[in-house]
Amino acid sequence: MSAAPSSASSASSGATSPASRAWAVAALRAAGCVFAEDEAELLLTAARTPEELTALVDRRAAGLPLEQVLGWAEFRGLRVVVEPGVFVPRRRTEFLVDQAVAGAPRASVVVDLCCGTGAVGTALAAALGPVELHAADIDPAAVRCARRNIGPAGGRVHAGDLFEALPGDLRGRVDVLAANVPYVPTDEVCLLPAEARDHEPLVALDGGTDGLDVLRRVTAGAPDWLAPGGSLLVETGEHQAPAALEAFREAGLAARLAVSEELYAYVVIGTRR
Repeated sequence: MSAAPSSASSASSGATSPASRAWAVAALRAAGCVFAEDEAELLLTAARTPEELTALVDRRAAGLPLEQVLGWAEFRGLRVVVEPGVFVPRRRTEFLVDQAVAGAPRASVVVDLCCGTGAVGTALAAALGPVELHAADIDPAAVRCARRNIGPAGGRVHAGDLFEALPGDLRGRVDVLAANVPYVPTDEVCLLPAEARDHEPLVALDGGTDGLDVLRRVTAGAPDWLAPGGSLLVETGEHQAPAALEAFREAGLAARLAVSEELYAYVVIGTRR
């Protein structure tokens, strides 16, 4: 890829010159970025020099998710830190947060399981006000990243496999248990966009043979951790929703499905009776 126009060739206007903008848009479009103009604006804002712009555009053109290139993602109005190699929070997951807040507006204990960047927990804390916030992930890179987001919200991030990572004194006290589990069937991981397939951890994508392996483990263990009336919320796929609902009911939870057609989001909500 050719270098961005230098400050000298762009009338000393630096990375934000019209020439730099045109170059960035053309380079991103050539790399197959559908929203080249919008992405170029974000990269131009992030770059302090033409050289820095070149480096950012090169990384994006090489296929890295835009959020990993920028170092942040917007999630429910918040700027969430996104480090390289960590699962990028999806906009559709905002629907899970909306459902949690609507269902438990006075929640005091919140857990973000399979937390990735900690976007869900951070957004819940911002919406609910002061809460006891915990998050957990099995991926060390995700734990490090989540601590940058959860920490300022007053929360704690734990490393480990699902409930094994959580402090024992949370048992029976959790009002909102949000779990953005991996739910892509193993045979379909190869069909994901290269951004996800090549640059996000497999453990955050692969949900097993039918995509519901982790969901079933979370659902089976949730009743021991939920407070009376507490809720488990899990995002899933459209075609998996019936089986997910059945797993919730087998665990003894009162289950329902919430759907956002706009975001193409499917959230199974289970309440401890």
